[in-house]
Amino acid sequence: MNFDFTEEQTLLNNMVTSFLRDNYDWETRCSIVKTEEGWKQENWSQFAELGLLGVPFSEDHGGLGGSPTDLMIVMEQFGKGLVVEPYLPSVILAGGLIKNLGSKEQTDQIVPKIISGDQRYVFAYAEHQSRFDLFDVKTSAAKDGDSYVINGLKSVVFGAGAATHIIIAARTSGDQRSKKGITLFMTEIGSEGITLQNYPTIDEYRASEVIIENLKVSKDAILGKVDEAYEVIEEEVDRSTIAACSEALGILEVLKDATTDYCKNRKQFGQPISKNQVIQFRLVDMMMEYEQAKSILYMAITSDLSNPDERRKTVSALKSRMGKAIKFVGENAIQLHGGMGMTEEYMISHYFKRATMIGVLFGNVDYHMKRFIELTQSNIKKFEN
Repeated sequence: MNFDFTEEQTLLNNMVTSFLRDNYDWETRCSIVKTEEGWKQENWSQFAELGLLGVPFSEDHGGLGGSPTDLMIVMEQFGKGLVVEPYLPSVILAGGLIKNLGSKEQTDQIVPKIISGDQRYVFAYAEHQSRFDLFDVKTSAAKDGDSYVINGLKSVVFGAGAATHIIIAARTSGDQRSKKGITLFMTEIGSEGITLQNYPTIDEYRASEVIIENLKVSKDAILGKVDEAYEVIEEEVDRSTIAACSEALGILEVLKDATTDYCKNRKQFGQPISKNQVIQFRLVDMMMEYEQAKSILYMAITSDLSNPDERRKTVSALKSRMGKAIKFVGENAIQLHGGMGMTEEYMISHYFKRATMIGVLFGNVDYHMKRFIELTQSNIKKFEN
C-alpha cells in the first residue's frame, strides 16, 4: 500500500511545520503556558488564516474537506511542537459532533464561525463516576415546556476556559448507565447556570470542572435527536482518539530523536555513551516501538471508519498499542537522559508528561485491550452463528 502523501498533503505538512518553526519555538511555548489563560488568541487567529480550523469541515461551509490523513498531519506536527491551543477538543471533537449531528440550519450558522475562529466549542461528557464509559451520565435534562432545565457536574472539560460555547451531554431518559436516553445541548459558555472551575493539568494544558445548576436551554439548542446521541458520541470520540494518537506519534518522534542525539553527545569515560552496547540496544528498541506505533496509526487512518465494528476494533487496537509505546519510549527517554530528563527546564520532561496524558485520554491501555477483546469475541460468536 502507498503511504506517500499527496501533493496537497505535503503542502499542508510543510505549512504547519513552517508555522511552528517560525512562531512556536520552545521559549515561546513556555511563555504561553505560564500565562493565566494558558493559550494564545493570536495563534488561534493564525490557525484560522492558514485554514487549519477548517480542515475537518466540508468545502460547502468554507472548510478543506480534509480526510483522517489530513488531520493526522496537523496533529502530528502539533505534537512535535507541543501546541497547547485547544485544537483537539474544539475543532475535532466538538466540531465533529456539530458536523455530524447538526441540522442544516445549525451547521450553516455555526461551522463558518468555527472555521473563522470567532467561536470555539467544547464537549462536556465526562463525569466523576463515569471514568471511560461514555454512556455513564448522571447530568439530567428535564423538559419544561419548550425548554429543558439541565443540572449536573462535568469533569475535565479540556479547553472550556478558552471556549465561547459548550456542548453538554445530559440524560433525558433511561437510567444512569443506559446508552439510550442521552441528548446533546448547545449553549454559550457564559450562560446563567454554568460555573467553570479552571485549572492547569499536569501536562500544562487547561481543563475545567463545569458546574451546571438549573441551566435553561430551548429545544432549538438540541444537537441531533433527543435520546439518540450515544452512537455519534462514541464515533466522534473514536475519531478524536485517532487524532490524539497522531499527536502522540509526533511527541514520540521528538523523544526518540532527542534521546539519540543526547546519547551521541553525552560523554562518559572519554567516549559518547551511545558507544555502550546496552544503550544502543535501548535506542533501537525505542525506534522499533515508534515504528510500530506509526504503522498501526497508518492502519487506523486507512481503515473503513464508516463501519462501526471495524472502527471500534481499529481504534482500540491503535490506542492500546500507542499507550504501550508511550510508556516505553517516554520512560526510556527520561532514564537515558539521567537527572536532566526530570528537570522542568529541559523539554524532555514536558513531552513525557503530555504523552502520558494522551495515554489515558479517551481510555487507557487496559480499557482498550478489554474493549478490543470483547469486540473480537462478539464477532466470532456472530460468525459461528
